[in-house]
Amino acid sequence: MRVWIAGSRPKTLPAAIVPVAVGYATVVARDGDSMTHIDNVVLALIVSLALQVGVNFANDYSDGVKGTDSRRVGPLRLVGSGLVPASVVKRAAYLSFLIAALAGLGIAATTSWWLIAVGVASIVAAWTYTGGPSPYGYLGFGELFVFVFFGVVATLGTTYAVSERIDVIDVVASCIVGALAVGLLIVNNLRDIPTDAQSGKKTLAVRIGDKMTRRLYCAIIFLSAVGVASLALHRPWAAVALAGYVLAYSPVSRILRGARGAELIPVLGGTARVQLMVGMLLAFGLVAS
Repeated sequence: MRVWIAGSRPKTLPAAIVPVAVGYATVVARDGDSMTHIDNVVLALIVSLALQVGVNFANDYSDGVKGTDSRRVGPLRLVGSGLVPASVVKRAAYLSFLIAALAGLGIAATTSWWLIAVGVASIVAAWTYTGGPSPYGYLGFGELFVFVFFGVVATLGTTYAVSERIDVIDVVASCIVGALAVGLLIVNNLRDIPTDAQSGKKTLAVRIGDKMTRRLYCAIIFLSAVGVASLALHRPWAAVALAGYVLAYSPVSRILRGARGAELIPVLGGTARVQLMVGMLLAFGLVAS
């Protein structure tokens, strides 16, 4: 069980929780009814968590069978470590996607059947991130995928599931969530630049290099804070989320000091804490406003 929990990459789970919390908070801030379609909020959380775990297992499987994880430094990989057969990890990914699909079907049944298309696109994007003949994660588009699907789509999907409407403030909130999620991937890819380059995995970090990747990380954290400040112009209490960026001091300083390899593992955890704290404070601030 410990092996499977580690393989699911629990430090990435805030990327699944935050968009649902923020998406629901935008509705409560606008409509004031906190119990509207609460069942769909629960289903949206199941979809988000299942997709996150599913993409983690799918990435573990695809990188493992391609040999990308054989020399990597970082948290446990099930296939790359040889602890779990590749076929079993593949089935775990499929099961996770099935759970997400069933929960998403429940949402679509009470809102709009068009959400099925969004769900299918999300699952396909999750698998082809590192799977298939031409995985886009190997071409430098991983950050874009995370921003779109674990930021904009996950947040606005929750908002729509609850209220069946979306406005500009909802979009801004989703971009903040997306930027924080991208920060996690940047740290992960920065750590893996040497091994990814050797194995032919041309992530954005490999393409732009170590120095520019560090700058990108700092920029994405800063831009997310700018997004919070702009949101506070319309929802004043949202400014409380800026307090969460205190936690960014440690990971940002480590990045700027040149941490690399195993030294970046605490940075990954620190970035996850920033994402969770800012996201929860933002959700609270939106409701308070």
